[in-house]
Amino acid sequence: MEPSDAWRESTYTVSQISRYLREYLESSQVLADLTVTGEIANHRQPGSGHHYFTLRDETASLNCVMFRTGRGGQYLNNGLQVVVRGRISLYTARGNLQMYVESARPAGQGALQQAFEELKARLLAEGLFDAARKRELPEYPARIAVITSPTGAVIRDIVQVLTRRYPLAEVVLIPSQVQGEWAAGELVEAFQALNEWGEADLAILARGGGSLEDLWPFNEESVARAIFSSAVPVISAVGHETDVTIADYVADVRAPTPSAAAVIASPDRSELSSRVKGAAKSMDSIMARLLNDARNMLDQADDRLRIRVPDTREPRRQIDQLLRAAGFSVLRTLEAKRADLQGLQGQLAALGPAQILARGYAIVRSENGQLVANAGDVSAGDLLTITLKGGEIEAETTRTVRRPGTRGD
Repeated sequence: MEPSDAWRESTYTVSQISRYLREYLESSQVLADLTVTGEIANHRQPGSGHHYFTLRDETASLNCVMFRTGRGGQYLNNGLQVVVRGRISLYTARGNLQMYVESARPAGQGALQQAFEELKARLLAEGLFDAARKRELPEYPARIAVITSPTGAVIRDIVQVLTRRYPLAEVVLIPSQVQGEWAAGELVEAFQALNEWGEADLAILARGGGSLEDLWPFNEESVARAIFSSAVPVISAVGHETDVTIADYVADVRAPTPSAAAVIASPDRSELSSRVKGAAKSMDSIMARLLNDARNMLDQADDRLRIRVPDTREPRRQIDQLLRAAGFSVLRTLEAKRADLQGLQGQLAALGPAQILARGYAIVRSENGQLVANAGDVSAGDLLTITLKGGEIEAETTRTVRRPGTRGD
Protein backbone atom coordinates (compact mmCIF):
# COMPACT_ATOMS: atom_id res chain seq x y z
CA MET A 1 0.00 0.00 0.00
CA GLU A 2 1.38 3.36 -1.02
CA PRO A 3 1.73 6.05 1.69
CA SER A 4 -0.98 8.69 1.60
CA ASP A 5 -0.30 12.21 0.43
CA ALA A 6 -0.54 13.43 4.02
CA TRP A 7 2.31 11.08 4.98
CA ARG A 8 4.42 12.23 2.00
CA GLU A 9 4.01 15.92 2.78
CA SER A 10 4.31 15.74 6.60
CA THR A 11 7.40 15.57 8.75
CA TYR A 12 7.22 13.65 12.06
CA THR A 13 9.49 13.43 15.02
CA VAL A 14 11.02 10.17 16.15
CA SER A 15 8.88 10.28 19.31
CA GLN A 16 5.69 10.61 17.26
CA ILE A 17 6.60 7.64 15.10
CA SER A 18 7.57 5.58 18.14
CA ARG A 19 4.31 6.38 19.92
CA TYR A 20 2.34 5.56 16.78
CA LEU A 21 4.04 2.19 16.43
CA ARG A 22 3.54 1.38 20.09
CA GLU A 23 -0.16 2.28 19.98
CA TYR A 24 -0.56 0.31 16.77
CA LEU A 25 1.04 -2.78 18.26
CA GLU A 26 -0.89 -2.55 21.52
CA SER A 27 -4.21 -2.12 19.71
CA SER A 28 -3.84 -5.54 18.10
CA GLN A 29 -5.97 -8.16 19.82
CA VAL A 30 -3.50 -10.86 18.82
CA LEU A 31 -0.40 -9.07 20.07
CA ALA A 32 -2.04 -7.82 23.27
CA ASP A 33 -2.30 -11.34 24.74
CA LEU A 34 -0.39 -14.19 23.16
CA THR A 35 1.56 -17.31 24.09
CA VAL A 36 4.94 -18.02 22.52
CA THR A 37 7.22 -21.06 22.69
CA GLY A 38 10.97 -20.78 22.31
CA GLU A 39 14.44 -21.30 23.74
CA ILE A 40 15.92 -18.97 26.36
CA ALA A 41 19.15 -17.16 25.41
CA ASN A 42 21.12 -14.16 26.72
CA HIS A 43 19.29 -14.24 30.05
CA ARG A 44 20.34 -11.70 32.65
CA GLN A 45 18.83 -10.52 35.91
CA PRO A 46 20.30 -7.30 37.34
CA GLY A 47 19.80 -6.01 40.88
CA SER A 48 16.34 -4.67 40.01
CA GLY A 49 15.07 -8.28 39.90
CA HIS A 50 13.70 -7.95 36.36
CA HIS A 51 14.51 -10.60 33.74
CA TYR A 52 15.90 -9.67 30.35
CA PHE A 53 16.33 -12.44 27.75
CA THR A 54 15.95 -13.50 24.15
CA LEU A 55 13.38 -16.03 23.02
CA ARG A 56 14.53 -17.79 19.84
CA ASP A 57 13.94 -20.70 17.50
CA GLU A 58 15.81 -21.93 14.39
CA THR A 59 15.19 -18.82 12.27
CA ALA A 60 14.23 -15.86 14.50
CA SER A 61 14.59 -14.25 17.90
CA LEU A 62 12.47 -11.96 20.06
CA ASN A 63 13.66 -9.63 22.80
CA CYS A 64 11.77 -10.18 26.06
CA VAL A 65 11.49 -8.63 29.51
CA MET A 66 9.70 -10.02 32.55
CA PHE A 67 9.40 -7.73 35.55
CA ARG A 68 10.11 -9.13 38.99
CA THR A 69 6.38 -9.40 39.69
CA GLY A 70 5.99 -11.93 36.86
CA ARG A 71 5.44 -15.63 37.48
CA GLY A 72 7.81 -18.45 36.56
CA GLY A 73 11.09 -16.58 36.64
CA GLN A 74 12.81 -19.72 37.96
CA TYR A 75 12.33 -21.32 34.53
CA LEU A 76 14.20 -18.60 32.62
CA ASN A 77 17.49 -20.43 32.19
CA ASN A 78 19.62 -20.30 29.05
CA GLY A 79 18.99 -23.24 26.75
CA LEU A 80 15.62 -24.14 28.36
CA GLN A 81 12.55 -24.46 26.18
CA VAL A 82 9.74 -22.38 27.72
CA VAL A 83 6.20 -21.25 27.06
CA VAL A 84 5.70 -17.55 27.86
CA ARG A 85 2.58 -15.42 27.89
CA GLY A 86 2.42 -11.67 27.52
CA ARG A 87 2.07 -8.80 25.00
CA ILE A 88 4.11 -7.25 22.21
CA SER A 89 4.98 -3.55 22.41
CA LEU A 90 7.68 -1.05 21.54
CA TYR A 91 10.25 0.25 24.00
CA THR A 92 10.27 3.80 22.65
CA ALA A 93 13.45 4.93 24.42
CA ARG A 94 15.53 2.57 22.27
CA GLY A 95 13.11 1.74 19.50
CA ASN A 96 13.20 -1.95 20.48
CA LEU A 97 10.33 -4.24 19.63
CA GLN A 98 9.99 -6.64 22.58
CA MET A 99 7.65 -8.94 24.40
CA TYR A 100 6.55 -8.05 27.92
CA VAL A 101 6.27 -11.46 29.56
CA GLU A 102 3.87 -11.96 32.47
CA SER A 103 4.37 -15.69 33.08
CA ALA A 104 6.66 -18.51 31.99
CA ARG A 105 6.74 -22.27 32.33
CA PRO A 106 8.81 -25.09 30.84
CA ALA A 107 7.72 -26.38 27.45
CA GLY A 108 7.13 -30.06 26.71
CA GLN A 109 6.53 -33.04 28.97
CA GLY A 110 10.21 -33.64 29.60
CA ALA A 111 10.91 -30.05 30.57
CA LEU A 112 7.84 -29.88 32.76
CA GLN A 113 8.75 -33.10 34.51
CA GLN A 114 12.29 -31.86 35.08
CA ALA A 115 10.98 -28.58 36.51
CA PHE A 116 8.57 -30.55 38.69
CA GLU A 117 11.36 -32.70 40.13
CA GLU A 118 13.64 -29.72 40.74
CA LEU A 119 10.96 -27.76 42.58
CA LYS A 120 9.91 -30.84 44.53
CA ALA A 121 13.49 -31.42 45.71
CA ARG A 122 13.94 -27.78 46.70
CA LEU A 123 10.68 -27.52 48.65
CA LEU A 124 11.36 -30.87 50.31
CA ALA A 125 14.72 -29.55 51.53
CA GLU A 126 12.97 -26.45 52.90
CA GLY A 127 10.58 -28.60 54.94
CA LEU A 128 7.31 -27.76 53.18
CA PHE A 129 6.45 -31.46 52.91
CA ASP A 130 7.34 -32.45 56.50
CA ALA A 131 4.74 -34.73 58.08
CA ALA A 132 5.32 -33.12 61.48
CA ARG A 133 3.86 -29.80 60.30
CA LYS A 134 0.73 -31.30 58.76
CA ARG A 135 -2.40 -30.55 60.76
CA GLU A 136 -5.28 -32.78 61.85
CA LEU A 137 -8.60 -32.16 60.16
CA PRO A 138 -11.44 -30.93 62.41
CA GLU A 139 -13.85 -33.74 63.26
CA TYR A 140 -17.00 -31.63 62.91
CA PRO A 141 -16.28 -28.67 60.57
CA ALA A 142 -18.86 -25.89 60.59
CA ARG A 143 -17.60 -24.15 57.43
CA ILE A 144 -15.74 -25.79 54.56
CA ALA A 145 -14.11 -23.55 51.95
CA VAL A 146 -13.74 -24.98 48.44
CA ILE A 147 -11.18 -23.40 46.12
CA THR A 148 -12.01 -24.43 42.56
CA SER A 149 -13.69 -23.27 39.36
CA PRO A 150 -17.25 -22.06 39.91
CA THR A 151 -18.46 -23.53 36.61
CA GLY A 152 -17.01 -27.05 36.62
CA ALA A 153 -18.48 -30.32 37.81
CA VAL A 154 -16.06 -30.43 40.74
CA ILE A 155 -17.96 -28.01 42.95
CA ARG A 156 -21.26 -29.78 42.23
CA ASP A 157 -19.80 -33.16 43.17
CA ILE A 158 -18.36 -31.80 46.42
CA VAL A 159 -21.61 -30.09 47.42
CA GLN A 160 -23.65 -33.24 46.67
CA VAL A 161 -21.38 -35.41 48.81
CA LEU A 162 -21.34 -32.96 51.73
CA THR A 163 -25.12 -32.50 51.57
CA ARG A 164 -25.65 -36.24 51.73
CA ARG A 165 -23.08 -36.95 54.44
CA TYR A 166 -23.03 -33.88 56.65
CA PRO A 167 -25.64 -31.20 55.83
CA LEU A 168 -24.73 -29.26 58.99
CA ALA A 169 -21.57 -27.93 57.31
CA GLU A 170 -21.73 -24.67 55.37
CA VAL A 171 -19.94 -24.89 52.02
CA VAL A 172 -18.30 -21.64 50.85
CA LEU A 173 -16.91 -21.43 47.31
CA ILE A 174 -13.81 -19.29 46.75
CA PRO A 175 -13.74 -19.18 42.92
CA SER A 176 -10.52 -19.45 40.94
CA GLN A 177 -9.28 -20.53 37.56
CA VAL A 178 -7.74 -23.99 37.77
CA GLN A 179 -6.10 -24.12 34.33
CA GLY A 180 -4.18 -21.73 32.14
CA GLU A 181 -1.57 -19.02 32.50
CA TRP A 182 -3.52 -16.99 35.05
CA ALA A 183 -4.67 -19.87 37.21
CA ALA A 184 -1.65 -19.85 39.56
CA GLY A 185 -2.13 -16.17 40.39
CA GLU A 186 -5.84 -16.64 41.09
CA LEU A 187 -5.16 -19.66 43.30
CA VAL A 188 -2.72 -17.60 45.37
CA GLU A 189 -5.34 -14.83 45.66
CA ALA A 190 -7.94 -17.42 46.72
CA PHE A 191 -5.77 -18.53 49.62
CA GLN A 192 -5.20 -14.91 50.59
CA ALA A 193 -8.98 -14.40 50.64
CA LEU A 194 -9.36 -17.57 52.71
CA ASN A 195 -6.93 -16.29 55.35
CA GLU A 196 -8.47 -12.81 55.40
CA TRP A 197 -11.96 -14.28 55.86
CA GLY A 198 -10.78 -16.31 58.82
CA GLU A 199 -14.02 -18.24 59.47
CA ALA A 200 -13.42 -21.52 57.64
CA ASP A 201 -12.49 -24.68 59.55
CA LEU A 202 -10.74 -26.33 56.59
CA ALA A 203 -10.25 -25.87 52.84
CA ILE A 204 -10.52 -28.19 49.85
CA LEU A 205 -8.34 -27.35 46.83
CA ALA A 206 -9.83 -29.24 43.88
CA ARG A 207 -10.02 -29.68 40.12
CA GLY A 208 -10.68 -32.54 37.72
CA GLY A 209 -8.13 -34.58 35.82
CA GLY A 210 -5.97 -33.42 32.94
CA SER A 211 -2.54 -33.50 31.36
CA LEU A 212 0.61 -32.33 33.05
CA GLU A 213 0.22 -29.00 31.25
CA ASP A 214 -3.39 -28.69 32.45
CA LEU A 215 -2.41 -29.36 36.06
CA TRP A 216 0.71 -27.20 35.95
CA PRO A 217 -0.71 -24.29 38.04
CA PHE A 218 -0.77 -26.71 41.00
CA ASN A 219 2.97 -27.27 40.46
CA GLU A 220 3.82 -23.57 40.73
CA GLU A 221 6.00 -22.54 43.65
CA SER A 222 3.72 -19.59 44.48
CA VAL A 223 0.75 -21.94 44.88
CA ALA A 224 2.77 -24.33 47.03
CA ARG A 225 3.75 -21.50 49.38
CA ALA A 226 0.16 -20.25 49.49
CA ILE A 227 -0.98 -23.70 50.64
CA PHE A 228 1.84 -23.79 53.17
CA SER A 229 0.69 -20.40 54.55
CA SER A 230 -2.97 -21.40 54.84
CA ALA A 231 -4.48 -20.58 58.23
CA VAL A 232 -6.59 -23.76 58.15
CA PRO A 233 -5.87 -27.38 57.15
CA VAL A 234 -5.96 -28.01 53.40
CA ILE A 235 -7.14 -31.12 51.52
CA SER A 236 -5.64 -31.34 48.04
CA ALA A 237 -7.86 -33.07 45.45
CA VAL A 238 -6.24 -32.27 42.12
CA GLY A 239 -6.77 -34.50 39.10
CA HIS A 240 -7.32 -38.25 39.25
CA GLU A 241 -5.81 -40.71 41.69
CA THR A 242 -2.73 -41.24 39.49
CA ASP A 243 -2.06 -37.49 39.14
CA VAL A 244 0.41 -36.11 41.68
CA THR A 245 1.19 -32.41 42.02
CA ILE A 246 3.34 -30.26 44.27
CA ALA A 247 0.10 -29.11 45.91
CA ASP A 248 -0.53 -32.70 47.04
CA TYR A 249 2.82 -32.81 48.83
CA VAL A 250 2.32 -29.49 50.64
CA ALA A 251 -1.32 -30.00 51.65
CA ASP A 252 -2.16 -31.44 55.04
CA VAL A 253 -4.13 -34.31 53.45
CA ARG A 254 -4.24 -35.60 49.86
CA ALA A 255 -7.47 -37.00 48.41
CA PRO A 256 -7.50 -39.09 45.21
CA THR A 257 -10.54 -37.22 43.81
CA PRO A 258 -12.66 -34.16 44.70
CA SER A 259 -15.53 -36.42 45.83
CA ALA A 260 -13.14 -38.33 48.06
CA ALA A 261 -12.00 -35.02 49.53
CA ALA A 262 -15.60 -34.25 50.53
CA VAL A 263 -15.80 -37.67 52.22
CA ILE A 264 -12.54 -37.09 54.08
CA ALA A 265 -13.63 -33.61 55.18
CA SER A 266 -16.95 -34.64 56.71
CA PRO A 267 -18.38 -37.20 59.12
CA ASP A 268 -21.22 -39.39 57.90
CA ARG A 269 -24.55 -38.50 59.50
CA SER A 270 -25.72 -42.14 59.60
CA GLU A 271 -22.57 -43.07 61.50
CA LEU A 272 -23.09 -40.06 63.77
CA SER A 273 -26.66 -41.16 64.46
CA SER A 274 -25.47 -44.66 65.42
CA ARG A 275 -22.77 -43.20 67.62
CA VAL A 276 -25.26 -40.92 69.38
CA LYS A 277 -27.65 -43.79 70.00
CA GLY A 278 -24.83 -45.97 71.31
CA ALA A 279 -23.60 -43.16 73.54
CA ALA A 280 -27.10 -42.60 74.94
CA LYS A 281 -27.48 -46.31 75.70
CA SER A 282 -24.06 -46.43 77.29
CA MET A 283 -24.88 -43.33 79.33
CA ASP A 284 -28.10 -44.92 80.66
CA SER A 285 -26.15 -48.02 81.68
CA ILE A 286 -23.44 -45.96 83.34
CA MET A 287 -25.97 -43.84 85.25
CA ALA A 288 -27.83 -46.94 86.47
CA ARG A 289 -24.57 -48.47 87.66
CA LEU A 290 -23.49 -45.25 89.37
CA LEU A 291 -26.84 -44.94 91.16
CA ASN A 292 -26.70 -48.54 92.30
CA ASP A 293 -23.11 -48.09 93.54
CA ALA A 294 -24.09 -44.91 95.37
CA ARG A 295 -27.04 -46.66 97.01
CA ASN A 296 -24.80 -49.50 98.20
CA MET A 297 -22.23 -47.06 99.55
CA LEU A 298 -24.97 -45.20 101.44
CA ASP A 299 -26.25 -48.43 102.99
CA GLN A 300 -22.73 -49.41 104.04
CA ALA A 301 -22.10 -45.98 105.55
CA ASP A 302 -25.36 -46.23 107.51
CA ASP A 303 -24.36 -49.63 108.86
CA ARG A 304 -20.95 -48.31 109.94
CA LEU A 305 -22.54 -45.36 111.72
CA ARG A 306 -24.91 -47.61 113.61
CA ILE A 307 -21.96 -49.65 114.84
CA ARG A 308 -19.61 -46.80 115.74
CA VAL A 309 -21.96 -44.12 117.13
CA PRO A 310 -23.04 -44.80 120.85
CA ASP A 311 -26.68 -44.93 121.97
CA THR A 312 -27.79 -41.37 122.69
CA ARG A 313 -31.27 -42.10 124.02
CA GLU A 314 -30.31 -42.36 127.75
CA PRO A 315 -28.16 -39.17 127.74
CA ARG A 316 -30.98 -37.36 126.07
CA ARG A 317 -33.46 -38.55 128.74
CA GLN A 318 -31.12 -37.35 131.50
CA ILE A 319 -30.73 -33.99 129.79
CA ASP A 320 -34.51 -33.65 129.55
CA GLN A 321 -34.83 -34.36 133.31
CA LEU A 322 -32.19 -31.78 134.16
CA LEU A 323 -33.90 -29.23 131.98
CA ARG A 324 -37.24 -29.89 133.67
CA ALA A 325 -35.65 -29.63 137.15
CA ALA A 326 -33.96 -26.38 136.18
CA GLY A 327 -37.27 -25.08 134.93
CA PHE A 328 -39.01 -25.90 138.23
CA SER A 329 -36.23 -24.17 140.18
CA VAL A 330 -36.57 -21.06 138.07
CA LEU A 331 -40.34 -21.03 138.62
CA ARG A 332 -39.93 -21.29 142.39
CA THR A 333 -37.43 -18.46 142.41
CA LEU A 334 -39.76 -16.31 140.31
CA GLU A 335 -42.67 -16.99 142.68
CA ALA A 336 -40.57 -16.00 145.74
CA LYS A 337 -39.46 -12.79 144.06
CA ARG A 338 -43.03 -12.03 143.04
CA ALA A 339 -44.16 -12.41 146.71
CA ASP A 340 -41.40 -10.06 147.89
CA LEU A 341 -42.43 -7.53 145.26
CA GLN A 342 -46.06 -7.66 146.38
CA GLY A 343 -44.97 -7.02 150.00
CA LEU A 344 -42.99 -3.98 148.96
CA GLN A 345 -45.91 -2.71 146.94
CA GLY A 346 -48.12 -2.99 150.08
CA GLN A 347 -45.63 -1.04 152.13
CA LEU A 348 -45.42 1.67 149.51
CA ALA A 349 -49.20 1.88 149.36
CA ALA A 350 -49.43 2.36 153.16
CA LEU A 351 -47.12 5.32 152.89
CA GLY A 352 -48.95 6.90 149.97
CA PRO A 353 -50.94 10.19 150.18
CA ALA A 354 -54.30 8.45 149.99
CA GLN A 355 -53.63 6.49 153.18
CA ILE A 356 -52.38 9.63 154.94
CA LEU A 357 -55.55 11.54 154.03
CA ALA A 358 -57.66 8.64 155.25
CA ARG A 359 -56.14 9.10 158.69
CA GLY A 360 -57.40 12.75 158.89
CA TYR A 361 -54.51 14.66 157.40
CA ALA A 362 -54.86 17.28 154.66
CA ILE A 363 -52.68 18.58 151.80
CA VAL A 364 -52.56 22.39 151.43
CA ARG A 365 -51.49 24.09 148.14
CA SER A 366 -51.13 27.76 147.37
CA GLU A 367 -53.00 29.54 144.64
CA ASN A 368 -50.26 28.70 142.13
CA GLY A 369 -50.38 24.97 143.05
CA GLN A 370 -47.28 24.83 145.21
CA LEU A 371 -47.36 22.60 148.31
CA VAL A 372 -47.65 24.57 151.60
CA ALA A 373 -45.61 22.78 154.24
CA ASN A 374 -45.16 25.63 156.80
CA ALA A 375 -47.57 28.15 158.28
CA GLY A 376 -44.99 30.82 157.73
CA ASP A 377 -45.40 30.39 153.97
CA VAL A 378 -48.98 31.71 154.14
CA SER A 379 -50.12 35.29 154.68
CA ALA A 380 -53.56 36.74 155.43
CA GLY A 381 -55.65 36.93 152.26
CA ASP A 382 -53.90 34.06 150.47
CA LEU A 383 -56.16 31.68 148.57
CA LEU A 384 -55.50 28.03 149.43
CA THR A 385 -56.66 24.64 148.14
CA ILE A 386 -57.06 22.02 150.89
CA THR A 387 -57.20 18.37 149.80
CA LEU A 388 -59.03 16.02 152.23
CA LYS A 389 -60.31 12.48 151.96
CA GLY A 390 -63.18 12.63 149.55
CA GLY A 391 -62.52 16.08 148.00
CA GLU A 392 -60.99 19.55 148.05
CA ILE A 393 -61.83 22.84 149.85
CA GLU A 394 -60.94 26.31 148.59
CA ALA A 395 -60.32 28.76 151.49
CA GLU A 396 -59.00 32.28 152.12
CA THR A 397 -56.57 32.91 154.96
CA THR A 398 -57.78 35.45 157.53
CA ARG A 399 -54.80 35.14 159.82
CA THR A 400 -51.87 32.91 160.62
CA VAL A 401 -50.77 31.70 164.04
CA ARG A 402 -47.15 30.69 164.33
CA ARG A 403 -46.06 28.21 166.92
CA PRO A 404 -42.93 28.87 168.90
CA GLY A 405 -39.82 27.43 167.25
CA THR A 406 -41.19 27.65 163.72
CA ARG A 407 -39.62 29.67 160.83
CA GLY A 408 -40.52 33.42 160.88
CA ASP A 409 -41.25 35.70 157.90
